Amino acid sequence: MLPIWSSLLFLLLSGWGWLFYRASGKYGGCSEMAMAGIRLQRLAPPMLYLLEKLKISQRLPFFFFRIQRSVQKICGDRRGGEYTLLFLAEMLSYSWLLLVLGSLLSLLTNGDFGGIVMGAVLAVLLPAALISDLHRKVVRREREVLLELPEFLNRIILLVGAGSTVQQAIKHSLERAKEKAEHPLYRELLQMQREWESGYSFQQAMEGFSKRCGIQEVSAFTTAVLLNFRRGGNDFVLALRDLSRSLWERRKAVSKTLGEQASSKLVFPMVLLFLVVVILVGAPAFMIMDL
Repeated sequence: MLPIWSSLLFLLLSGWGWLFYRASGKYGGCSEMAMAGIRLQRLAPPMLYLLEKLKISQRLPFFFFRIQRSVQKICGDRRGGEYTLLFLAEMLSYSWLLLVLGSLLSLLTNGDFGGIVMGAVLAVLLPAALISDLHRKVVRREREVLLELPEFLNRIILLVGAGSTVQQAIKHSLERAKEKAEHPLYRELLQMQREWESGYSFQQAMEGFSKRCGIQEVSAFTTAVLLNFRRGGNDFVLALRDLSRSLWERRKAVSKTLGEQASSKLVFPMVLLFLVVVILVGAPAFMIMDL
């Protein structure tokens, strides 16, 4: 059995070397791309070349665009396609490394199938875990936006009611929230502000903001602003207040869900603690009975 594992190991290593040779100089910039959770950029060029030749976006369009949509929400849509390919290359790199380690383990254990089987199973499970983690990040980002949007909208209502224009109210609110610049909502709002200050119309900047967030509540906010901001006055404030009430109800629902999730996570530690207390209290009693 040893020749089989040595041949498989040689095939994996030589295949990666051939792909690296074909991709050399073509994907050099991928090592400079920064994306949360990506750690194997230096191994990405061969896998990027493989993805290009396989034409993954054409053969598996639903899978590719689902990943791309999640990546764009995390990294933005400017280079969303490139980051999607980098994420897929990361998945393939992990699978390749696990297969290599599995083959090496089988070779070192005198042809035992356990190593390659474990490597193959992990080569499938780890990419699935990466996709699941990506979707969890998207859900967490949307939740953070939903929790912060009502407070931001309240500040806009107060400033517009005091006589400010919408642009001035947004700019002032962002200046007051500099410590939250890394928050997903304020990061997108700052991008929107940079766009309208660099020549985009306010409507174009707002539509881009809504598209990048990809959340129904944000779309409702931008629609209400674009439909009413030219009118100004009490009508605009009333429209925003109606929206604010619905957003606060949505925030209450999200907070309630988070509370229920937190309480459910405490059940197992509480049961474990109860068992420990029972053992500590009951052990002396059983010892006395034995005596």
